[in-house]
Amino acid sequence: MKVALLSDIHENYHNLLKALDAMRERGVERILCLGDLMNSGIALVLAKSGIPVFCVWGNNDGDKHDIVTVAASAGSGLTMGAQTYAFVEIEARKLFLTHYPDLAGPMARLQEFDAVFYGHDHIKRQEQVGLCLLVNPGEISAHKTGQATFAIYDTETNGVDFFAVPDALSLRTDYVVEHVSWIALNRPD
Repeated sequence: MKVALLSDIHENYHNLLKALDAMRERGVERILCLGDLMNSGIALVLAKSGIPVFCVWGNNDGDKHDIVTVAASAGSGLTMGAQTYAFVEIEARKLFLTHYPDLAGPMARLQEFDAVFYGHDHIKRQEQVGLCLLVNPGEISAHKTGQATFAIYDTETNGVDFFAVPDALSLRTDYVVEHVSWIALNRPD
């Protein structure tokens, strides 16, 4: 089974919609989201994507009540986990999902999972820790690295491929950086 991995959407609707199109084109049957949706609008896009989505919480997920309400609504394809981590089994593969890298590494070293997936630092990476695959799919938002990426995990091979989101946009422009810096320097104490 092809399972898409995505993380750190940070309200970038454009990149999320483009990523979902690319996932459909590649025959993705499920999505695992590793947190940081930012709002219930992003949750609604995932819920109505036509692909079942399971998501753990990140540190930037806004109003959890609104996100859970979207996930629990009729016809929703989104399931929200209860924590910032989850134990999942797909096609006999034991997977550990978390938003946080500081939890992902130790869980991979336990050698109890086929794969461990995480987000939070926005840095796309893959490594083999003994028999465990350890993967961060990167960021959908593209605001930290300038690249919007996701990964597709293959349960048959226990392998992963990375993909750039086509026509991605970063909301971190020179204008925004300049003005946020000015605001930070001139805020009252």
